[in-house]
Amino acid sequence: MDAVWTTMEEWSASVELNYGIFCLIPILVILAIALWKKDTFMSIVAGLIVAILMAAKFNPLVAIGLFLDQFYITACDDGTMWVLLVCALFGALIALMTESGGVLGFSSWARKLLNTRKKTLIGTWILGIIVFVDDYLNCLAVGAAIRPLADKHRISREMLAYIINSTGVIVCAIVPISTWGAFFGGLMEEAGMTNGLSAIGGYTHAIPYMFYALIALIVVPFVALGILPMFKNMKAAETRALETGEVLSPESKAALSEGLEDEKRFEGKPCRALNFILPILVVAAITIWTEDMVVALVFAIILCFVLYIPQRLMNVKEFCGALMKGLIDMFPVLVIIILSYMLIDVNALLGLTDFVVNICEANVPPALFPCIIFVGVGLLSFASGSVWGLAAIAFPIVGPVCASMGLDPFLCAGATISAVAFGGHICMYADTVILTSASTQATCADYFKTSLPIVLAYPFVLGAIVYLIAGFIMC
Repeated sequence: MDAVWTTMEEWSASVELNYGIFCLIPILVILAIALWKKDTFMSIVAGLIVAILMAAKFNPLVAIGLFLDQFYITACDDGTMWVLLVCALFGALIALMTESGGVLGFSSWARKLLNTRKKTLIGTWILGIIVFVDDYLNCLAVGAAIRPLADKHRISREMLAYIINSTGVIVCAIVPISTWGAFFGGLMEEAGMTNGLSAIGGYTHAIPYMFYALIALIVVPFVALGILPMFKNMKAAETRALETGEVLSPESKAALSEGLEDEKRFEGKPCRALNFILPILVVAAITIWTEDMVVALVFAIILCFVLYIPQRLMNVKEFCGALMKGLIDMFPVLVIIILSYMLIDVNALLGLTDFVVNICEANVPPALFPCIIFVGVGLLSFASGSVWGLAAIAFPIVGPVCASMGLDPFLCAGATISAVAFGGHICMYADTVILTSASTQATCADYFKTSLPIVLAYPFVLGAIVYLIAGFIMC
């Protein structure tokens, strides 16, 4: 039995795995299932099973042993534990701020300032930037808060959805104090792309190179105000809203469901903006001071207890219930993180990294590599709707190739993060697009057909050009 129930370390030392081009099979399986089923969890599980079986030379008993051993190694790793803690605590903090009415209070406060159409358009953009801690929270909270105002000022739901998702996804990418910063910073550290810095420190250094994300965020007000062309479908939607007052397309009206009703849930209860602002400030300040987001999130949760209980927004039992709800809501993400890190290690055992490094060294000019990363990974993310799952595939490949070519790791990391942000920004079945459509009550199809030309023409094309120029300048 010892020869069968072996550890990953013993097995890799006793066998020689030389799959060559076939080491790409698990990656192809992941992409194929992501395209087919539009499910990140299912695709990663399938790819991991195939990778483990290949590593075990298709011996099912050995594969089970390797899977269990690798799961233990990955789950107990210090870096993995840090990312898991950050994501879990973020979930808890988001749930507490939501259940206390703090998110709604902040949104309601913002409404008082938005008394014209132009102010509402710009205010929606600014509000999306401020609510940066989580893309899901951003899409849902901002949509629910601004929707009545947008209707009042005859802003089409398609335009509203474009603004919200262009901040909801993008701002989480370019602010390190977010769930994105924790997960992608961990991937950078695993791939050796932080130059000895902490995960958050490395991620912060990559932000200036997230050209697509920065451009996508900057162009929003210029498109919303008509300074940059909107193109046919968005222009038609805005004309319809302005001339007829019909903010919804016929398709959206037919599919309309009331969706989020936070206002009704909090009727008669105080919803104070400070209950959202103060915990966020604590997270930001302590993260900058200690460079450890786990410590910052723990202090923010303690502050929530000190704030919410005396205000009678919730009792101790309800506080603990909200805390647990947030942890439970993040559980699928935590599982995906562990499986992603397992996949990284197993793919390395199969020789995937060495194979891709050798191909790139022989065929790809170093100056072109950042642009190739952005366009290639971006199109895969757009096609699959996968953000975190695709990043888990890309970083272990990009990191070693970047090192072998002598490229700036932060430039390559910025290109990779921008690429997956593009997928979450525009793919019709990406989770943030679905949530944005739900909160604005525009269909995913309406969002896609009106936003795609804008996203492609401005941030995607300009981003590719900037990565091309940066590659030649920095190589």
